[in-house]
Amino acid sequence: MKAIVLSERGRAGVALREMPRPDCPPGSVRVRMVAASVNRVDLYMRDSGAGITHSLPQIMGVDGAGTVIEAPGCPGLAPGDPVVLYPAEFCGTCRACLAGNQPLCHTIRILGEHRDGTFAEEVVVPARSVVRLAPGADLEAAAMLGVAGLTAWRMVFGKVAAGPGQVVLVQGAGGGVAQVAAELARMAGARVIVTTTGEGKCGHFRARGLEVIDYRAEDIAKTVLRLTDGEGADLVIDTVGEKTWGASLRSLTRGGALVTCGATTGAHPSADIQRLFVRQLSVHGSTMGSMEEFRRLIRCSESGAIPPLVDSTFPLAEVPAAFERLEHPARMGKILIRIA
Repeated sequence: MKAIVLSERGRAGVALREMPRPDCPPGSVRVRMVAASVNRVDLYMRDSGAGITHSLPQIMGVDGAGTVIEAPGCPGLAPGDPVVLYPAEFCGTCRACLAGNQPLCHTIRILGEHRDGTFAEEVVVPARSVVRLAPGADLEAAAMLGVAGLTAWRMVFGKVAAGPGQVVLVQGAGGGVAQVAAELARMAGARVIVTTTGEGKCGHFRARGLEVIDYRAEDIAKTVLRLTDGEGADLVIDTVGEKTWGASLRSLTRGGALVTCGATTGAHPSADIQRLFVRQLSVHGSTMGSMEEFRRLIRCSESGAIPPLVDSTFPLAEVPAAFERLEHPARMGKILIRIA
């Protein structure tokens, strides 16, 4: 089968290669991949991978969707069924799994990070890591949910849930996670303020009924306070990291919460401890979500409540070009990879 394989660090190490078809033992599902999407972690794996237990060569790609080829010993799944992949293997028996919190599984193996991933014509995963979709489901839309959508869901509805009457600030809304988070917070009835830049991006979010701060032209924290009559935001979704961290903390109301899932601009901002304790702020880390959260996200997607925003589409052979697009400042939304 054809797959995008990382054989060494750096751009030159990513290439389309012929790979052996993986075995499919009982309890596993072989999926013919229809589509996948590109995520920031793909660039991290390409360029570093530090702190992630894995070995090269390795097939890249974290999320995706397709149709079942075979599912030996898996009642309820049959050839031809449309499925979306949960972006990780989990044991199902540890304390976290039994509590329904699969992202904290003691032996979790994320696709494209700890094991072979989804940029391939076929993928084999445990049956518990797939969710069957409704007949006729949009597989390309589903392929973009696994990492960005699921992470956004937990950020918005997790430890500090957004809801009616709240103000939610979403930093860097042109990115995949942030864009979905803005839509989810809006769906929840919150007042949503997003930061982005560029006429196209600002116009898109204004057309969606969101308030927009152009971070190149305005001071984020001061503008949030002005828009909220000095109160600030109840919840800040920050996927950017060091560059926006100070503005995120200064934008919060007393007792507000910051939820973070990314550090693309740096991982070591000032903690601003005095602000944290004086204003009784809370900071929460978040990555992916549970299987139940994934199912809820899929139902919302299938209902049309969170329309996908596709920046561009590439065939499997052009994943390296898709990576270049991911790093382009004009990108807005997800980058789709068509496989079959």
